Amino acid sequence: MKTLLILRHAKSSWKHPELSDYDRPLNKRGKRDAPRMGKHLRQEGLVPDRILTSSAKRARKTANKVAKASGYTGKVKKLEAFYASVPGVYFETLQSLPDKYQCVMVVGHNPIMEQLVNHLTGHIKRMPTAALAHIELPIERWEAFDLYTKGTLVNLWTPKTLFTD
Repeated sequence: MKTLLILRHAKSSWKHPELSDYDRPLNKRGKRDAPRMGKHLRQEGLVPDRILTSSAKRARKTANKVAKASGYTGKVKKLEAFYASVPGVYFETLQSLPDKYQCVMVVGHNPIMEQLVNHLTGHIKRMPTAALAHIELPIERWEAFDLYTKGTLVNLWTPKTLFTD
């Protein structure tokens, strides 16, 4: 059994319209919510073995803040292919992972994050910024992960459902 954590990047800033979409940073709420989600992962005993993130600034910053707050000790791997991609890119990337990774977190953008959750679990779920889906996959080896893999949605957390401020 493998565990997949799907995280949508935290809230980004639109304060500087001259910045490209790729270069948008996190806003105040995003900077607050990302570490909170990391702490929640630690409390749930779900510190990932591997974190893969879109190379866009807001996704990288989210991944790094979540990693630090969760106690993750590995390197966060940036992937340009996760920015403006399609679900198949995530499947191909995950298929190529070493089997030593039991719990993997991917950090990316909508609508792809929602599409992944829907495709893998059959549940249509809204993924607002910093939403985190916990999916159990019925596979022992990552190479067995494909478009036909059906996982179980264990939980889906959002900052709004976890935190009251």
